[in-house]
Amino acid sequence: MAEIKVDHARTLAKVQIFSELDHPELAFLAQRAVLRRFSPGETIFSEGEPCVGLYVVESGHIRVFKSSAGGREQVLSIEGPGGSVAELPVFDGGNYPASVAAVDDVTLLFVRKQDFQALCLAHPQVALKVLRVVGARLRRLVGIIEELSFTTVRHRLASFLLRLARSEGKRVAQGVEVTLPASNQELASQIGTVRELVSRNLSRFQSEGLLKINGRNVTIHDLKALEAELRSPQ
Repeated sequence: MAEIKVDHARTLAKVQIFSELDHPELAFLAQRAVLRRFSPGETIFSEGEPCVGLYVVESGHIRVFKSSAGGREQVLSIEGPGGSVAELPVFDGGNYPASVAAVDDVTLLFVRKQDFQALCLAHPQVALKVLRVVGARLRRLVGIIEELSFTTVRHRLASFLLRLARSEGKRVAQGVEVTLPASNQELASQIGTVRELVSRNLSRFQSEGLLKINGRNVTIHDLKALEAELRSPQ
């Protein structure tokens, strides 16, 4: 059990808001953190539920998303190891503002609201870090609103493929290879559209020679042409 708690402290130390805590402070959280595991697609918490604490990703990935009354989803972010969610409602006492679900097999550390608030009272620098993290997320959300309001699906898809190429792309003889999300429905949720328009625009990119699709693998032949899509009038 002691070894597990040490691992918890190492995980917490990788989280941005906890990165400057010393060993006793990390141990305070680690001793109170609860390990929770979730299967792919399993809901971790839902929008509107009372906030009972925050979560830190130890392994796997989670998706943060909003749902419409008609069932459409808009993905706000994908968080991997070292990521954290629900700092804001823990901080301000509100409900969870979005839903979170496991993308794959996920191991999370759960920190109770009371323990986190006690840490903030004792160490104001943690609260300042929360504000910086929340500020960065607000900027990202403003960017999502701007894209949804002022750009086409083609533009958003090109932007998504470029981000994927820069973060996870693999150089091959024909260009840059990337792996798409598990389904076009999931991809549609990430760029704020419907599955049919994702399929249609991917097919158009392929027919125009910009890329080649092989299952969920896509080889982008011409990154500069995709970048030009972002500069074209909407």
